Amino acid sequence: MKPTQIKSSVSVAIKARRPVFLWGPPGVGKSQVVAQVAAGSGLSLVDVRAVLLDPVDLRGLPHINGEGRAHWAIPDFLPKDGQGIIFLDELNAAPPLVQASCYQLILDRKLGEYSLPDSWSIIAAGNRETDRAVTSRMSSALANRFIHLNFEVDLNDWVSWALAAGVQVEVIAFIRFRPGLLHVFDPLKNEKTFPSPRTWEYVSDILKVNPESSVEFELIAGTVGEAAAAEFMGFLKICRELPDPDAVLLDPAGSLVPGDPAALYAICGALSRKSSMSNFGRVVQYGGRLPVEFSVLLVRDSVKLHPEVQKSRAFIEWSSVNSQILI
Repeated sequence: MKPTQIKSSVSVAIKARRPVFLWGPPGVGKSQVVAQVAAGSGLSLVDVRAVLLDPVDLRGLPHINGEGRAHWAIPDFLPKDGQGIIFLDELNAAPPLVQASCYQLILDRKLGEYSLPDSWSIIAAGNRETDRAVTSRMSSALANRFIHLNFEVDLNDWVSWALAAGVQVEVIAFIRFRPGLLHVFDPLKNEKTFPSPRTWEYVSDILKVNPESSVEFELIAGTVGEAAAAEFMGFLKICRELPDPDAVLLDPAGSLVPGDPAALYAICGALSRKSSMSNFGRVVQYGGRLPVEFSVLLVRDSVKLHPEVQKSRAFIEWSSVNSQILI
């Protein structure tokens, strides 16, 4: 399931008060989707790394009350009130005894004398056993307590997220140009790193701090691997030779229109970030000189980033001419 479907499914499971397990390879954004669901629903999020727990950590420590009887002091991360999500990340990487200690919490919403408040939900996530990540086989008794959802990477979902999250224009444009490099994971190869939604976000963060050219390739290669980094650096060279977006907006009729698809992706990304109510007429004017698929891409991205441009005269006129393309 792509991320938008995962988010919708998790929201349904929360309303139905059923626990969910998200399966997917490393770096695809499982924990980020859970955080987005919590934020979008106004829920608190308690992120528990199950792999770091000991079996006693969930039950708590015994103590003697005033009557001389032993009671359990529950861990502070278990909620007493409010509403939210307990996220058991990397649950299947935890030792079997830790997984077993989760049984009662997941199925009965209890741990000894502790009861999970009705307004809290349980979501877990982990890598697949075939990914050769650190995992412990989940017992059928625990697995049968979950709704299981398989997480898949989706280009359109990632681009929508990346635009909203402020990922660098060059990274978004490159992934559009080379969508096969959004996520490249081969569990049979012993690679230290590989292209994934997570590591491309790291690349964006690296570009934002303007690294010296002498170390730029090594930093990116150490993030997404040498092969992907080599392609990205070639793409970056094209991007850096493009006309300045501000200059294009000053002269949309006379500015250079690239012929290379890679450069077209890049200039569309840069102009969409610059779009506004005051300049959208010039954006559309330049877009009209592009191949139709890039013209549509430019307008769609501009609308995603700046919804107010839909009220502009330029957008209304453009959409009336291109209504069949937008369907």
